[in-house]
Amino acid sequence: MTGVVVTGTGALSHAGTSVAGLWAGMVAGDPAPAPVTDPHVDVPALLYGVAGVPTARRRTAQLLVRAADEALAAAGGRAALPTPRRVGVVLGTAMGETGAHERRREGRPDAADPGDLVYGVAAALAEHVAARGPVVSVSNACAASAYAVVEAVDALAAGEVDAVLACGAESFSRVALGCFLRMGAVDATGCRPFARERAGTVFGEGAAVLVLERAEDAAARGATPLARVLGHARSCDADHPTAPAADGAQARRALVAALAAAGTNAASVAAVVPHGTGTAHNDLVESRMLADVLGARVRDVPLYSLKALLGHTGGAAGALATVAAVEILRRGAVPGNVPVGELDPDCPVHLPVGAPTPLGPGVAVVNAYAFGGNNVSLVLAGAA
Repeated sequence: MTGVVVTGTGALSHAGTSVAGLWAGMVAGDPAPAPVTDPHVDVPALLYGVAGVPTARRRTAQLLVRAADEALAAAGGRAALPTPRRVGVVLGTAMGETGAHERRREGRPDAADPGDLVYGVAAALAEHVAARGPVVSVSNACAASAYAVVEAVDALAAGEVDAVLACGAESFSRVALGCFLRMGAVDATGCRPFARERAGTVFGEGAAVLVLERAEDAAARGATPLARVLGHARSCDADHPTAPAADGAQARRALVAALAAAGTNAASVAAVVPHGTGTAHNDLVESRMLADVLGARVRDVPLYSLKALLGHTGGAAGALATVAAVEILRRGAVPGNVPVGELDPDCPVHLPVGAPTPLGPGVAVVNAYAFGGNNVSLVLAGAA
């Protein structure tokens, strides 16, 4: 077990501009993606955008800073955390400030400079919160911010820092949309993970921040933990540049190893926030892997499919899923999933809809997968 606790969370997403807004959206289950309004996108496409945040030259950093402010306030304020040299930042983002970079190609005066790429987003947050410990950018596509949580936990375990902001952030990217359109992996209707008629993913914007500390340090300063990070593990398919390996063997290895690192096993899994992108192959592989690990319990363990609510937030997806898992643990319930139509009978997972499902005893699992065959699973438990 890691001995690491979550002492603060912040989130901006299509569901709202706070963690409370995220939870309210999860309970309401009523997403409303809107057409992409970028004048350079000349095909119909939807976006689960973040409302109430003006479009700015550095939109990704703006989303991230706002989420960090909420997380720090929940943790007791920046002054409650250690000296700046003992505070770190680990950010996961797939595209960084892609909007500003794309404006450069248009020759616009608000175009990108070298700081407007991936590393500039983490640097902007470090400056904002006076974090002078390690500042790391992870950019392995859609698993990036779940990897960021792992890197943050490991930095705490190694004694490199006393507090870390583990983050994910992503804003609309014309390049990412174009790539997925070329692959035929965009659903014109909405993001419908595990649905029989799913036809691809739909992008979303968002940012999430978790303040992580060693349990003894949090207790020493009188902080009240929100949840515990018990274990994690990573693996790689080493099979295909974009598609997960069909046998799911390495994703399975990551999940089983994460449970073992947490000092537990599949029998203790009470809820799962899956990667679930809405693409035909990915959802099939993940659901069959879960069935393999959970056995007969796969029909009973509730999943909360976050991307059906928020869209696919790319590099931010893992951190947003982790914040959602923290809320599930805190509130003792799994909200009803967004209805996505008839479920795929070949995806043998439990996606309850309607009223929340009471959370049984045990742990919550977060899965995140990415191009390049990257796999990561996190295991969390309630604060008590």
